[in-house]
Amino acid sequence: MWLGGRGLLRILEQECFSLRRLSSARTSGGLRGPMAETLSTGTEAASELRAPTQQNGDADGDARDERPPGRLEPWAQGVELAPGFGKQTTGSEDPAPAAAPVPSKRKKRRGATGERVVPPPKKRRSGVSFGDEHFAETSYYFEGGLRKVRPYYFDFRTYCKGRWVGHSLLHVFSTEFRAQPLTYYEAAVRAGRLHLNEERVQNLSIVLKDNDFLRNTVHRHEPPVTAEPIRLLAENEDMVVVDKPSSIPVHPCGRFRHNTVIFILGKEHQLKELHPLHRLDRLTSGVLMFAKTAAVSERIHEQVRDRQLEKEYVCRVEGEFPANEVTCKEPILVVSYKVGVCRVDTRGKPCETVFQRLSYNGHSSVVRCRPLTGRTHQIRVHLQFLGHPILNDPIYNSVAWGPSRGRGGHIPKTDEELLRDLVAEHQAKQSLDVLDLCEGDLSPGLTDSTAPSSELGKDHLEDLATSAQKMDGVLEAAPQNLDAIALAPGNAAETDVVNQEIDPLCAECRLVRQDPLPQDLVMFLHALRYKGPGFEYFSPMPTWAQDDWQED
Repeated sequence: MWLGGRGLLRILEQECFSLRRLSSARTSGGLRGPMAETLSTGTEAASELRAPTQQNGDADGDARDERPPGRLEPWAQGVELAPGFGKQTTGSEDPAPAAAPVPSKRKKRRGATGERVVPPPKKRRSGVSFGDEHFAETSYYFEGGLRKVRPYYFDFRTYCKGRWVGHSLLHVFSTEFRAQPLTYYEAAVRAGRLHLNEERVQNLSIVLKDNDFLRNTVHRHEPPVTAEPIRLLAENEDMVVVDKPSSIPVHPCGRFRHNTVIFILGKEHQLKELHPLHRLDRLTSGVLMFAKTAAVSERIHEQVRDRQLEKEYVCRVEGEFPANEVTCKEPILVVSYKVGVCRVDTRGKPCETVFQRLSYNGHSSVVRCRPLTGRTHQIRVHLQFLGHPILNDPIYNSVAWGPSRGRGGHIPKTDEELLRDLVAEHQAKQSLDVLDLCEGDLSPGLTDSTAPSSELGKDHLEDLATSAQKMDGVLEAAPQNLDAIALAPGNAAETDVVNQEIDPLCAECRLVRQDPLPQDLVMFLHALRYKGPGFEYFSPMPTWAQDDWQED
């Protein structure tokens, strides 16, 4: 049947309208950003959420290069909102949505009478770097051989998590963020610390919608790190090479932001917009390379992928390591990305490390390590498998692995039992930072220490807890009724402009913790040399690797 001119025109108009609706729906869904957590003072982030670490446009690293690209990092201390409130985009940890939403060229969708309208999402910028506004958030001070960060207010920003849509904030807090009581979240709302689409939240009963943008202000405390300076080994137009001290993370993660190599270099050496070319574990020291441009970063990463880089580490291990060269090719499996634990397993990824003993003092050996692949904790896991774990490795030389401590891959417990026992041990010792965890990250499965395995007995845990209690004390009891706390209206940072180091809602502010000793922040693993086409960088041999070094 032939259609008249008007009928054909009407059909074409309807088809164009349908296509515009389809395109709009796809765009809206695609722009909805991940939600990172942020509503629990004194904690860093919850359960499986760890937002992708994209440090100044760089994503992968030597020590962590088999982690999935979207690996989620624990959040910083403060208020958390559900697996996903507060995406810490590494260039700034402050994603683009920080700015006021840009009006859409299209007319805003109008809801029914009384219905809350959600503005369109703001497009995120990629590769955002840290700048002076971030470095000025707080300052350092030095005490007892430690670098410390003055507590400060910080905004976490995120889009609504898909599973939160249709649920109230009260429901989200009560089901996913139980590290703090609901009275805390209610007090945070009264203090003006929670914003929805840049408007203050008035009531936790508000129901979340797709593309809702949340901003939460928290009072942030960072753990201390060694006061040892970051020394520049080399600098040219392409690269910056430093000697990283132990205990300092490379980039912001977990509870660390200003106490990181990236921030220290920016604040004290005016070196900004750097691209890490590889990563070192927080407790590992030594050669750390940065590219100054994205082009140089990509070139070096191609060399890494083509196995053109030579890496050499040195460590001190338990016992008398074999005098002859030892090659370990055992595959490594990640037991938990969240806790950061790996082990040898046939289901793991192939890897290879070559070891050569340098010295033996009758109790421990200094060993040179050449990793030919770059798996997470590769050197540490292979040394544990060989029966010579790093002398002071807080994870792979732990009693939680059983009597043989993982030698030969013998672990007489399930992965769940292993993780539970590792967490229980470090929780008792007040050292969850070693596992990049804090109390708020702990799910019931990780904290069921009422039934520890036989290798980690109740008496052992009680001894650890007693020692920790002697070190840590409570300055004052946490208030039982948060309603009684007088809070000024408005943004939390306005509550105490003169002294932002003290916050009436912050549980961490009411605790006084014994500082760690500087020597307790050192693990005996050091990146000694990195060599590639046209470059080679060395770091001095650490004191603990010297022939005349004696154990305390």
